[in-house]
Amino acid sequence: MTVSATELWPWVALAGFGLFHGLNPAMGWLFAVALGLNRGNRRIVLLSLAPIAVGHAAAVGAMLAAALALGLMLDHALFMRVAGVVLIGWAAWHVAYGHRQRLRVGMQTGLAGLMLWSFLMATAHGAGLMLIPIWLPICTSPSTTTIDPAATIPLAVAAVAVHSLAMLAAIAAISLVVYERVGVDFLRRGWINLDWIWVGALLLCGAILLAP
Repeated sequence: MTVSATELWPWVALAGFGLFHGLNPAMGWLFAVALGLNRGNRRIVLLSLAPIAVGHAAAVGAMLAAALALGLMLDHALFMRVAGVVLIGWAAWHVAYGHRQRLRVGMQTGLAGLMLWSFLMATAHGAGLMLIPIWLPICTSPSTTTIDPAATIPLAVAAVAVHSLAMLAAIAAISLVVYERVGVDFLRRGWINLDWIWVGALLLCGAILLAP
């Protein structure tokens, strides 16, 4: 059995967005490094990665579950328009207010606190919303564009797993390189403004859903 490019691209995109999310310091790798440096222990960096990834996966999974519930109630075309408007609105909120909303968690937080922080950060940034245009082709039939819950739930779980594993790989690699080799001073010298790229990604995903 061969897999066509049309069937494969959403999974590749899910992994790609996972790497992009992992690259963003706000999604957790900077916090993992800070905890390790604060406690002077490389093991803390590694231990921090699992709750960060689980919290992120929970936020993405909750958003896809909400999208599934909404998709079962609305016509497919209407659902896409609603999701597109929400994505663009979320991007506009980030431009106006996102930089003012910084979640503060102390350096003495435990693994449960770190997981909750990751969940809240991913939710606030719209990480799950960003995946809806990729999730829809996976979970709908090309011929009917309807959502079948029995078939969709396993696919949605697989989508969250692929995305989260890619994100975990990214934050693990970056955290270890920064902790062991680079240090966090490079962020002061120069770093890509991922906030604007993130807003651009939200806008692009919204535009895709609104496109005829």
